[in-house]
Amino acid sequence: MKTCDLKRFFFALLFSIMPFIAFAQATINQTEQKLKSPDGAYEFTFYQKQITPGTKQMYYTLSFKGKEVLKESELGVLIENQLFESALAVPNDTCQLWCENLALIGADCSSVDTSWKPVYGEKSIIRDNYNQLTLKFEKYGNGNSAIPTDGYDKRRAYRMDIIVRAYNEGLALRYFFPETSNGLFLHITGEQTQFSFPENTQAYYERWAQGPYSLLPLKDWKDECERPLTLKLENGLTVALAEAQMVDYSRMKFRLNAIKGNTLQASLYDKVDIISPYSTPWRVIMAAERPGDLIEHNNIILNLNPENKLENTSWIKPGKVIRVGKLTQADAKLCVDFAAERGLQYIHLDSGWYGPETKMSSDAAKVSETRDLNIPELTAYAASKGIGVFVYVNQRALFQQLDTILPLYKKWGLKGIKFGFVQVGSNRWTTWMHEAVKKCAEYGLMVDIHDEYRPTGFSRTYPNLMTQEGIRGNEEMPDATHNTILPFTRFLAGAGDYTVCYYNSRVKNTNAHQLALSVVYYSPLQFLYWYAQPSAYSGEPEIEFFDKVKTVWDDTKVINGEIGKYITTARRCGDEWFAGTITNTEARKVAVPLIFLDKGKKYVASIYTDDDAVKTKTHVRVSKYIVNGDNILNLSVKASGGVAMHFVPATAKEIKSLPKIKKNNLL
Repeated sequence: MKTCDLKRFFFALLFSIMPFIAFAQATINQTEQKLKSPDGAYEFTFYQKQITPGTKQMYYTLSFKGKEVLKESELGVLIENQLFESALAVPNDTCQLWCENLALIGADCSSVDTSWKPVYGEKSIIRDNYNQLTLKFEKYGNGNSAIPTDGYDKRRAYRMDIIVRAYNEGLALRYFFPETSNGLFLHITGEQTQFSFPENTQAYYERWAQGPYSLLPLKDWKDECERPLTLKLENGLTVALAEAQMVDYSRMKFRLNAIKGNTLQASLYDKVDIISPYSTPWRVIMAAERPGDLIEHNNIILNLNPENKLENTSWIKPGKVIRVGKLTQADAKLCVDFAAERGLQYIHLDSGWYGPETKMSSDAAKVSETRDLNIPELTAYAASKGIGVFVYVNQRALFQQLDTILPLYKKWGLKGIKFGFVQVGSNRWTTWMHEAVKKCAEYGLMVDIHDEYRPTGFSRTYPNLMTQEGIRGNEEMPDATHNTILPFTRFLAGAGDYTVCYYNSRVKNTNAHQLALSVVYYSPLQFLYWYAQPSAYSGEPEIEFFDKVKTVWDDTKVINGEIGKYITTARRCGDEWFAGTITNTEARKVAVPLIFLDKGKKYVASIYTDDDAVKTKTHVRVSKYIVNGDNILNLSVKASGGVAMHFVPATAKEIKSLPKIKKNNLL
């Protein structure tokens, strides 16, 4: 048991064996505060309860459209400050739990309704609309927050705010510590933050960021679970728990509360030492009647982060990438040529170009003697064809050489770095990594972070952070069921570097499934042909879809889907729409209404389907039809298969020459 749970357990035991000590927990009425989202769908309620004589605890509940999302759940931060207090000659705090005796001294309400334009994203305009409640607390004070103007303040006084924001997309809360006058450090050992769910709640349990998913009742958990965490409630709601603006704190996961059933506890990777003023990361709760709404509403994560800090973003260019399989100059140039011919924007030199990536002695400032590579010459050749070059660098080299290699890579003409084997979780390494991304921005270098890192919205603040792994992608060869879970779970956090594959027999799903993933999965840097090289291409006509598909979007719509079964996503860039449908390991028929197309306009629909009758090595059929927004595409999707779709406004000639989609079509 963690410290907080142990203390609660002993309190409960004490009261059970001493029945003569009777105390009825009572809500302190004057502490109750409510907050609703702008559309009224979310309702948050805060209150304090007297749990023992002289001890009170903070709680909250949450509902969505009148349905219970969270039952009574604790709030609070665990702080052990006695050593700091003693060293600074401040009287010691003797509370069992640091937040147990906080006095509510004020509550401020405010509202925001603005819009902003991201450098890139799943939407070209993002609305930032919320109602905010700031709960102000004091400890050992008298309501007087006056700070001495001179001298050292030795009063035993603490202040803390709980900031709650209610969006139409979800609810977020965080803890804020205003600046103190006594110079105290704060030693945060954990959080009391709870998420108490109704009976029979199930969750898509994932132990680590690149792990598999299991749909489990909460009681069957055996360890911590990753975030975002998606849950299914018995009342029909789908709920997601996430984290936002985690840049200088300790990573949160979720664990079962040892005492309280159906209750998840925010579990920190490690302790955190701070100096006020300081804000903890946001704890985010989203609810939806339709699971796809969670995906459409994931801009809440970006909204909870500070605005873009970069004055010039013209050098930040999303695009499609091919990995150089053989690290030779000749093979790299072949990839450059292929990228230029096929509408890709980048090539990538993966691990091994500067030596063994896990050895501290490997020097990322020079090419390994075992490699036939000349990077400045390669970048110049690539630039002559409009292609940029990324390189992989392991965290061991980044940690040792960051200040050396960044100006060098800029001189070489590189466009970006893939961070490898990052350590994130601790306060130290989380802070280091985000500072490293900032440093890359100073040298005009984009970043892709691999391994266990999961986004919390930092790309809004530093948009040179393009994408990240933190996903069980094609390097792990997951099955199609896993792929149909990812949009509703991992992708709620932000872009994912899944590494789309083609021309590879080890992939456990079809070629049309892989085509569709480039739309269903969002990543401003989209790696294609992950385990293939240009020589694999034999003129297959469906490759035109990869040529044309975009990586950033003006609008995104989830047309339909069920977690772990199937999903259809449509995305717009300009006047073009792309759509992808994928299914799990079962074949199914999926009806796709084209309601996202402009009313009254006709489009050419290029549809890419799996078909064993097609005499190519990929067995993908390309069909073209004239369609409009009133049509419904009835798709027959193979087991582990998919369908990719591209819609462009039709010319008069195309309207006359191409067939129209039939009412009862089956594609």
